[in-house]
Amino acid sequence: MTVSLSVSRKNLRGYLAVSAMIALAACSSSSVIHRPDMIQPISNRAQFDDAVALLVDGDVKAARKMLSMMAKRDPSDQQTAALIASLDADPVAALGTKSFAYRVQPGDHMTSLAQRFLGDRLKFYLLARYNSIDVPKKIVTGQTLRIPGTAPPVVAAPPPRPIVNVPVHPPVAPPVEAKPVPKPPVTAPLATPLTLHRAAQLRGAGLAALNAGKVDRAVTLLRQAAALDHDSPAIRTDLARALRIQATVAARR
Repeated sequence: MTVSLSVSRKNLRGYLAVSAMIALAACSSSSVIHRPDMIQPISNRAQFDDAVALLVDGDVKAARKMLSMMAKRDPSDQQTAALIASLDADPVAALGTKSFAYRVQPGDHMTSLAQRFLGDRLKFYLLARYNSIDVPKKIVTGQTLRIPGTAPPVVAAPPPRPIVNVPVHPPVAPPVEAKPVPKPPVTAPLATPLTLHRAAQLRGAGLAALNAGKVDRAVTLLRQAAALDHDSPAIRTDLARALRIQATVAARR
């Protein structure tokens, strides 16, 4: 009995030792703290556009709170400082008393007008306060705003091109080709005894002139004779001979 009891006590001590080790391991594992991932801090750049949107909507209180947090987070942020200054600065003192009228065009926004005329889009809220506008996004087409400074020169439109009146001529009809009028046939006058007698006289005078060497005179007289008696073969023969002599004499000169 004594031996078996001692063995049981040894086994009990072993069990207790193992149990203690398991308990210690459980305690050590439960003591490990699993921390959630660290949340990345929000940068001013990520919140800047949100602050601008709040000002465009006219929510100055929320925009001021956000800008103040951004200024504390990064005191060197000049854009944030400039936007905070535009909330409280006197717009007339900041932008000047001289101004000109501008009519809002389709597509205009307060930020685009500030960039266009003031050279800085972040002055949009200052420009809105210059015009006593609480909600910058509510400007409408046709609304008249006061823009600080001098009005830019107006570029004159080029003069219209003169209208040239081109004379319109009526259509010209193609010329009508005139048909030639047929000439009546030339009929030789009828020979009469008087004309035949005169033709004979002219033939005689022509032959006499030809014999006398007056060739040109002979040709003239014989032509007159042929005109009066065109059917006379003798006159035609004498005229042809006189013309040949005239041509020969002219060739020798």
